[in-house]
Amino acid sequence: MGFIADALARVKPSATIAVTNKARELKAAGRDVIGLGAGEPDFDTPENIKAAAIQAIREGKTKYTAVDGIPELKEAIVAKFARENGLTYTTNQVTVGTGGKQVLYNALVATLNDGDEVIIPTPYWVSYPDMVLMAGGTPVIVEADQTTFKVTPEALEAAITPKTKWIIFNSPSNPSGAAYTRAELAAIAEVLMRHPHVWVMTDDMYEHLVYDDFEFTTLAQVEPGLMDRTLTVNGVSKAYAMTGWRIGYAGGPAELIKAMAKVQSQSTSNPCSVAQWAAVEALNGPQDFIPRNNEVFKGRRDLVVSMLNQASGLTCPTPEGAFYVFPSCAGTIGKTAPSGKVIETDEDFVTELLETEGVAVVQGSAFGLGPNFRISYATSTEALENACTRIQRFCGNLR
Repeated sequence: MGFIADALARVKPSATIAVTNKARELKAAGRDVIGLGAGEPDFDTPENIKAAAIQAIREGKTKYTAVDGIPELKEAIVAKFARENGLTYTTNQVTVGTGGKQVLYNALVATLNDGDEVIIPTPYWVSYPDMVLMAGGTPVIVEADQTTFKVTPEALEAAITPKTKWIIFNSPSNPSGAAYTRAELAAIAEVLMRHPHVWVMTDDMYEHLVYDDFEFTTLAQVEPGLMDRTLTVNGVSKAYAMTGWRIGYAGGPAELIKAMAKVQSQSTSNPCSVAQWAAVEALNGPQDFIPRNNEVFKGRRDLVVSMLNQASGLTCPTPEGAFYVFPSCAGTIGKTAPSGKVIETDEDFVTELLETEGVAVVQGSAFGLGPNFRISYATSTEALENACTRIQRFCGNLR
């Protein structure tokens, strides 16, 4: 009998964390490496948010809090949902966790039994299937349209069985940046309304990062009939440049929120008290920096899409949101890299790119769809231009 739990044998390490760590190791060893693997804005946390955290420290707000969030933050979240999404929650329908990842995981642990199925459209955030497995459920992977990276109502309908407990829905998407229009969400909601046993987990972490006049909407907003079986997940990491503060939150039915609090009470207990007070200011304070940052992100997106589409063998669609692109490298499969290695998979492509040109990206197969790769453009324009020049050179040297 082995010491390590058998369940961990089914779980893979995070590919995005792995490539980021690899880039750091190579940099530490003196290599000239541009890391485009981490989904982390290069903007600093706004000054008013940092000031709120400092004030909280000075006022001694450094003790344990309620397990799933201070009342002030829950009230700010309730106000945010009402103001920005037209969703009405009370504070007992809101939970706060140590990042969106914990909120998602708490919900799965609190609800899944052996044999329960969770529908996950591709391409998906790398952690979704493994969190489902760790919680004892069965991931059901549904391939989205390969050009839009969006799941069709027909594909969703075909995947639903009597064992389906959840669908995890992410828009704008990590890794593709694809975002669903209101009409597309309405078509998805129509399917879900026919299956009242299926619950909906919407990961809206990139809600504020949309471009070209795209209007973000979330499923419970489009179809209020889903409200009683939807967990709407969000956080302050991306739009507020607060990745390290580790604050995620969700709104949902009170019974589910209570069960999630029970899970959290026996794992981490409360999120960092100081970070919670910073999040209060993030949600209640000025929001004017978000559109300014988005203009920068949009410029970076357009640069990366243009340069990648000029690289031999690559095709890169223009995403509606987030800060990722998800180009296809199908045109490079079968070619030979300068090292003499034949590129047979997207993993071969990203490995050779890192070794040859020092550009770290993440293979699409880690997100359930290949041959593609993910680039995060949440870094400086100079670094992106340099990286894309290297990618063009790498692709041009394939034979």
